[in-house]
Amino acid sequence: MIWNVLTEPGIKDLKGNFKEVAFIRNEQNTGPVVRVYAVTVEGEPWEEMKQYGDYMPHTKYGITKIYFFSADKPYPSELGLGENNISKLFEKNCFAIYEKDGMGQVIFQQYPFAKLN
Repeated sequence: MIWNVLTEPGIKDLKGNFKEVAFIRNEQNTGPVVRVYAVTVEGEPWEEMKQYGDYMPHTKYGITKIYFFSADKPYPSELGLGENNISKLFEKNCFAIYEKDGMGQVIFQQYPFAKLN
């Protein structure tokens, strides 16, 4: 059983050199658990980004949201809760968002802010 746990695929096995650079979570006293991450990645490995999101913690009825940024462009070091999780200064550098909602449905958007900039 221990061998199975230690040999399970995970984030470390994904191509793209993923690095979590910012994280925020609500206190959970006012509703469902909300987790928001900023992650840098090398290249644009779309399938690996989806897998990365699937590997991240998620609570039933909660929300897990991940903003992906190129490792060689500016990215946020702080995130916020609510509608705007990242500063508008970094929107142009965000090339994907992964979101798992309270019912476990996944939305993966490529270039989510392209129309705004």
